Amino acid sequence: MKNSFLNSLILPLAFSVTASATNAQSKRMNILFIAVDDMNNDLGCYGHPIVKSPNIDRLASKGIAFANSYCQFPLSNPSRSSILTGMRPDETRVFNLQYHFRQDLPDVVTLPQMFINNGYFVARVGKMYHYGNPGDIGNNGLDDKVSWMERINPSGLDKTSLELDIINYTPQRGLGSAMAYLSDSKGKDVEHTDGKVATETIKLLEKHKNEPFFIAAGFYKPHTPWITPGKYFDMYNPEKISLPGISAETPDDYPEPALASTKPWPYFGITTSQAMECKLAYYAAISFVDAQIGKLLDALDSLGLSDNTIVVFWSDHGYHLGEHGLWFKQSCFEESAKSPLIISVPGSKSAGKICHRTVELIDIYPTLAELTGLTPPGNIQGYSLYPLLKNPEAAWKHPAFTQVQRGETPGHSVRTELWRYTEWGYGKMGEELYNEKNDPQELNNLADNPKYKDVKNKMKTLLHKYHLKPVNGGNAVADTREKYSN
Repeated sequence: MKNSFLNSLILPLAFSVTASATNAQSKRMNILFIAVDDMNNDLGCYGHPIVKSPNIDRLASKGIAFANSYCQFPLSNPSRSSILTGMRPDETRVFNLQYHFRQDLPDVVTLPQMFINNGYFVARVGKMYHYGNPGDIGNNGLDDKVSWMERINPSGLDKTSLELDIINYTPQRGLGSAMAYLSDSKGKDVEHTDGKVATETIKLLEKHKNEPFFIAAGFYKPHTPWITPGKYFDMYNPEKISLPGISAETPDDYPEPALASTKPWPYFGITTSQAMECKLAYYAAISFVDAQIGKLLDALDSLGLSDNTIVVFWSDHGYHLGEHGLWFKQSCFEESAKSPLIISVPGSKSAGKICHRTVELIDIYPTLAELTGLTPPGNIQGYSLYPLLKNPEAAWKHPAFTQVQRGETPGHSVRTELWRYTEWGYGKMGEELYNEKNDPQELNNLADNPKYKDVKNKMKTLLHKYHLKPVNGGNAVADTREKYSN
């Protein structure tokens, strides 16, 4: 099945190039691995009525867009560590922005390492692990230098000269987690960091177009502070920006840890009008990074690489824009746990379709291994999405697991196609149960409704059987498990 599918993808090349059919079929598929930071599913290809994302939409038209793709931990370092090792946070031991997975897993073979070991040129531009800056563990970044043959770290106006002009509604917070934005009236795309990421990635594509490559382009937007050229702000009408409804009673509807990622609640204490300004700025940042992604897709076409390059687009997690009064990430709600994922394979007969199956970002690793005919390490925990790339409506039985950490209190969530179940402190600090078909905004917590006792018990069993297995070693989840099991 695997070989027949791969041949169906590669065979069209034999009729579109001057080389012989034999050479065309033996040519190895390249990987363009595109990451964005803090982007939720507010994109045109997912049906959003306002956000302008024509280039990401273009990529979706050539591939499969996964509408229900979930991160393993909605925070940059844990999520990216899981994606690039193919292992869940309980295995990587990464639960914060300081810990490096190699402290416990010194010999793990990462996704890019797998391609290095199989003769690919492998490089990254910008942010792929938590920090884009090169450095050893504990030095000046959480990059993993053995994952790359070449590393490039662009820095533009948004990081060097514009921060003093930023409108910051939460000055008590660092800019990396502030409600802060700037419409740059003078700077050009190529002068901003993500514009430079696109430029440097294209240079690598040009230089290595005649050899198999895995090139990772790590864009920094739409992470805060939302600084982009002014034309992207001009794309949006402030009158069309609104916030989800909340009330003073909203916190009473949920366990206390569920809303603890945003303090003071709501919106970190800023006004509704200020929050709407920030939402517009976030959408401007999406459109800005979308334009840079468009440059990469254009480069693939102009360099003759589109017919033998698999393109993967992903965000490390989702993002709250006022739902439940929350902002940013680090919740187990849908908006934070869900993230965009698009995989485009040349020659696919399913191109342009939306897959609604429940998948996870750790599925990327085994998927790329299968699509390129490589053998992944035996310790990776995801599942290849190959069957869904062939048929987006194929049967799929795997749920998605997301977790967060509130000090000593862990939150664990399991998502199936119909239900989400979340428990805090292994159930001792509260539970949540939502019907995702009838209540996609997760406004009606059914965990204490006796009518849904059987459903809750089944979801609880699913969570504990497949995710909350015993963990050895010193990490936050293992250290608190005994406390909450008493």
